[in-house]
Amino acid sequence: MNKAQLVDSIAKKANLTKADAKKALDAFVETTTESLKGGDKIALVGFGTFGVTRRAARKGRNPQKPNEVIDIPAKNVVKFSVGSELKNAVK
Repeated sequence: MNKAQLVDSIAKKANLTKADAKKALDAFVETTTESLKGGDKIALVGFGTFGVTRRAARKGRNPQKPNEVIDIPAKNVVKFSVGSELKNAVK
């Protein structure tokens, strides 16, 4: 499902116009991004939890030159933990 299809689905299920559904989805994405940048977690009970984790620096191999060792720098990554209701619904 792409963004346009998601907006259509939200509009139908929430009885909104497509424009209002797009605004709501954009606001959710923007708010989520800002919160994660600030180091906050976002917990949607039953759906899941978004959070930021620090991935440590490590050594790796250059795929073009397998004998060459490269340094992979530390970075922050977004993690999503699935909630129980969503996990059970997908089974």
